[in-house]
Amino acid sequence: MERALMKGTEAIAEAAIQAGCKYFFGYPITPQNEIPEYMSKRLFEVGGVYLQAESEVAAANMILGAGATGEPVMTSSSSPGVSLMAEAISYMAGQETPVVIVNVMRAGPGLGGILPSQSDYEQATGGMAHGDFKLIVLAPSTVQESVDLMQKAFDLAQTYRNPVVMICDGVIGQIMEAVEIPDGKPHPKNLSNPVEWACGYKKERGKRNIIRSLILDPEELQRHNQHLEAKWNIIKEKETACETYKTEDAEVVISAFGTVGRIARSVVDKLRDEGIKIGLIRPIIVSPFPLKEFEALVPTCKHILDVEMNWGQMKRDVEAAVKFRIPVSFFGRTGGLCPTVIEIEQECRKIFAELK
Repeated sequence: MERALMKGTEAIAEAAIQAGCKYFFGYPITPQNEIPEYMSKRLFEVGGVYLQAESEVAAANMILGAGATGEPVMTSSSSPGVSLMAEAISYMAGQETPVVIVNVMRAGPGLGGILPSQSDYEQATGGMAHGDFKLIVLAPSTVQESVDLMQKAFDLAQTYRNPVVMICDGVIGQIMEAVEIPDGKPHPKNLSNPVEWACGYKKERGKRNIIRSLILDPEELQRHNQHLEAKWNIIKEKETACETYKTEDAEVVISAFGTVGRIARSVVDKLRDEGIKIGLIRPIIVSPFPLKEFEALVPTCKHILDVEMNWGQMKRDVEAAVKFRIPVSFFGRTGGLCPTVIEIEQECRKIFAELK
């Protein structure tokens, strides 16, 4: 395994292949176009299949069908394209189809612009579509972390038979960093057994498995929804990930995810050099949200500054996680603008001045 200089989108694509993905269905939209472009060449080299669909709607239904066979499949898109996939995502959640979806977020609403944003946080963590269900949502802050999380994304999708989404903004998608992409490795043994559920025939019964989300009997549908809820409760207990940085004695903690998390880390280092007690908490898996790690801040933290590239979509989760026992303020930029180190630093200094 050697380090290579790669653009984020291309590194994500290669990492997906090494994670076992041999089937990709997608449609071009900036700033994620290098993922399908890379897949269109690379998948044929590993005996896989690449197909450019006629639309995002079609691509989502294609991964629905391919995922129903039990094979590791994925698609990628950017904000407006993901919105078009919403109906099929609900179907996949309802019929428990394991798929991976990468959203390289761009500025909105509407067509917006092609510059980076984090304004799809609520869409992703809220379930993304109609019905009672949740998605597992990963939010890397570096290209290397994006690579590392691709293996996890496919493992989680197969383990829990649940759609998994990776949200990364256009910065991560377009920057180039040195990364190490591990060679393909076997999936863990706790993955669901496709023979037991995937479309096809069960050898022991000779009957065909059928996957569906249409359940017209209300009692049966309620039992199915209760099953989905019970599964999500297991995911909430077992599958959280969060980075805490110098939070042990921090009086002010910055909460951030993705690219903003790495910017905020520089602020923490700068202010710590001045003896100012500040820290960073960064959810890596934003759904399910790392409630325990945030609640652990309560004894020492006096204020949380939530920083995002949106209107403050994660702020509500932060407030709920600390059970409203710590004041939470917000600073952010939208429209494709990133908060700078200087801007975040100024906000932190204001908070410390008010705490004196």
